[in-house]
Amino acid sequence: MVQPSNGVETPGLKTACSSAPLPDPVITARTDSYFNRTKRIVSHFGDCEVTYAFFIRRPVISAPGLMLEWLKNVMAERNSPYTIDLIHPEGAWVGAGEPLVYITGSFTHLADLETLLLQKLGSPCVAAHRAYQIAVSLPHTKFLAMDARHCAGYEMQELMAYAASVGGRAAKRDGAIGFIGTANDAVAPFFNSTHGYGTMPHALIGYAGSTVRAAEMFHELYPETDLVVLVDYFGKEVTDALAVCRRFPDLAAQGRLGVRLDTHGGRFLEGLNPQESYAVVDRHAPEALRRYRSDSELRYLIGTGVSAAAVWRMRDALDEAGFPHVKIIASSGFGVTKCACMADAHAPIDVVGTGSFIPDRWNETYATADIVSYNGTERVKIGREFLLPSQRKAQKGSSA
Repeated sequence: MVQPSNGVETPGLKTACSSAPLPDPVITARTDSYFNRTKRIVSHFGDCEVTYAFFIRRPVISAPGLMLEWLKNVMAERNSPYTIDLIHPEGAWVGAGEPLVYITGSFTHLADLETLLLQKLGSPCVAAHRAYQIAVSLPHTKFLAMDARHCAGYEMQELMAYAASVGGRAAKRDGAIGFIGTANDAVAPFFNSTHGYGTMPHALIGYAGSTVRAAEMFHELYPETDLVVLVDYFGKEVTDALAVCRRFPDLAAQGRLGVRLDTHGGRFLEGLNPQESYAVVDRHAPEALRRYRSDSELRYLIGTGVSAAAVWRMRDALDEAGFPHVKIIASSGFGVTKCACMADAHAPIDVVGTGSFIPDRWNETYATADIVSYNGTERVKIGREFLLPSQRKAQKGSSA
C-alpha cells in the first residue's frame, strides 16, 4: 500500500496513546450509527473514491497531528491506501470555515472514521489558538501546561497537551518563549522532554507543617532538581518566601530557587490591600492604571489573588532582601486577558503554569467534515461550495 506522509513533524506523536488504532468493533461502537450504515451500504452497492474536506467554523491554529497519526495507523491496519492534502500545516493560522485538510481514499474505509476523526481535530485546534494567544501576550515568560487536572480523562489531556505544544511553537516563531513543558510525564514528549515539571503541591506543606520544612524535605530527596516552593499555604507569602531563601542561600544565588504564587482569589497577598496594591502598580507601571479597565482587568492588576501587584510586591521583597536571582512562578487563572494585563503592568514573572488554554466555550470546538468529491466528480451539499477544491483554486488564482 501507499503510506502517505501526514506533513506533521510533532514531538511525541509516534508515542501518543490516542494514535493507536482501535479494533474495528470498537470503532463501530464509538462512531455514529448512520456512518456505520453508510459503510455497509457502500460496501454492498460498490465502493468509490471520495475526498473529505475538514473545517472549523472559527479561526484556529492548525493542530491536526493526532488526528492524522491515528488515521495513518487505522488505514495501515485496514491495508487501505489514501492521500492527504494538508492545506494549513501544523501551527499555521486557519481562517473561519477554511478547509484545513483534504483526505482522499476508499469510502468504505473512511465512512466509519468521521466521528472519531472530528473528535481529534476541533478541540486541539481551538486550544492551540488559545495557547498561542496566551504565549504571545507574555512573550518573555516561559509557560508550563498544567491542564491535566481539568481534563475529562487521559485522551482529552493528550489532545490539550498536544495543542499547547503546537500553540507554543507557533508563538515561538513570532518571538515568544512559549510553552516549554508540562506537569505530566506521559505527554512530556510533545515538548521534547522526557518528564513533567513541578515540585510540590499544597498538601506537602500541610504534611510538613511549615513551608521551610517542606522545602527541606523536597531538597533532601531531589537535591539536583531546582527548588520551587509554594508560599501561599499559610497566607504569609513574603515571610515564607524569604525564610526559604535564607534557608537555601546558595540555591537562591545560583538561580535554582523559585517561589510559586498561587494565592486564591478570596484574599490579597500578604501585606497588600486595595490601596497598597494600587500603589505598587502605580510605582512600577503607572500607565497600566491610566487606561480604561473592565472590572476583571482591574482585578488582575490590583485585586485579590495572583495580581500584578502581588507579583511586583514579591519581586520587591526578594530584591530588597538580597535575592535578585530567585524566580517567580505564577499560577491561577492565567488566560489570555490576565496574561495581557500582566504584560501591560510589566509584571516580572519568570514562569506561568496554566491550563487556561482549554476552550471555555466547547461549542466553538466542533469540527465538521463534508465529502466534496466522488470518484473525481466534485459534489457537495448546497451552501458548502466553498469547500470544493476547484473553488479554492479559483479563489487562489483570482487573488494572485
